[in-house]
Amino acid sequence: MVRKKSEHLVVCISNEGYAVSLEKRKIYLALRDERAEKRGLIRVVDESGEDYLYPKTLFRPIALPQAIKKAVLAAA
Repeated sequence: MVRKKSEHLVVCISNEGYAVSLEKRKIYLALRDERAEKRGLIRVVDESGEDYLYPKTLFRPIALPQAIKKAVLAAA
C-alpha cells in the first residue's frame, strides 16, 4: 500500500459514544480532510478498517521516531 503525505498518526484518548469502533490508548491512522477539520472532526481508519469521521476531541496527534512510525504504518 502506498502511503500519502496527508496521513498521520493519532492516539485515541476517549471512545465515549464509540466503544465498538474505537479503543482507548490505541494508535490510529488519520487522513487529512480539511472540510471535516473545519467542523471539528477528524477522519480516522477505525476498527472496521474503513475511514469515518469522529470528533477531534477524542484524539491527540502523536510523533514517533521514524523507525517506529514506519513499523506502525506497515502494520496498518
